[in-house]
Amino acid sequence: MLFTVFRVFCAYFKTSFVFPVALVGLLAIPLTVTARVKTPARSSLCPEPILERLKSHKITDKETIESIAKEHNLFPDTLIRLNPTLTKSKNLVGQEIFIPPYNGIRFQVPAGATWKDLEQAYGVRADVLFEINGCQRIPKIVFLPGVNWEAIADKRQPDYLGLTSYPLPQLARVGMNFGWQEQNTRQKRMFHPGLDLLANRGTAVLAADRGIVAFVGQENNYGNLIVINHPGGWQTRYGHLSEINVKIGQEVKSAQTIGSVGYSGIPDLKATHLHFEVRRKTPLGWLARDPQFHLQ
Repeated sequence: MLFTVFRVFCAYFKTSFVFPVALVGLLAIPLTVTARVKTPARSSLCPEPILERLKSHKITDKETIESIAKEHNLFPDTLIRLNPTLTKSKNLVGQEIFIPPYNGIRFQVPAGATWKDLEQAYGVRADVLFEINGCQRIPKIVFLPGVNWEAIADKRQPDYLGLTSYPLPQLARVGMNFGWQEQNTRQKRMFHPGLDLLANRGTAVLAADRGIVAFVGQENNYGNLIVINHPGGWQTRYGHLSEINVKIGQEVKSAQTIGSVGYSGIPDLKATHLHFEVRRKTPLGWLARDPQFHLQ
């Protein structure tokens, strides 16, 4: 059965690399070499949880984090995130670390979140997550496979100073922050991949940086949406617009008016607002980042 689950997992990731949110909003938990996670009693038909199948490895003087990761077909950051002691010591020789069977991250699930919530937030099928984590009825501490490691930290890159403009003519009050939310028009716990900036209908919406318009039009819950790709693999999205003043392929300047605030689509707030997102291009798609880290 374990082979079947792994084959389903591999097939899934060959056909879909959509991860709509970043790691922000979930609490990563360091793993020590003294204990492994003990899960509740489970059916004998379920495979042993990934977190109980980690291999132990002692680093030799001829090895590096990169060489160990390559040997096991992993990202170096997979090992670093799973073994936080690797970042605290320059002398790696003799250190004992844990190695997972494939890339992923160990984290504590927000209280009340379900397997379906995790599927919607990260794009990994709920049934796959359920089985590789030992069929826990309620997810608590789990292993999420296939996480993109460019989102490992929420700090700006050394050569990246953030977006050069604010998406509205003046600073706006935040109606809904980035991350897990419970108070919204849909009356259910959900992950919010951007900021809802309160503004009157018709307020000008400005490009947060120079770039090329990648999408304009109706897009499900976003309503009237503009997507702009920026240099360096960054992207911004502007949703619920009442008007769109740009077209696909158009080059825009920072602070250029691209549309107007509205209430199209299915907004998460009753008040008119701009839904604003910042995303980072990765091998696994455009991953959402907390816009607060990128606005000047």
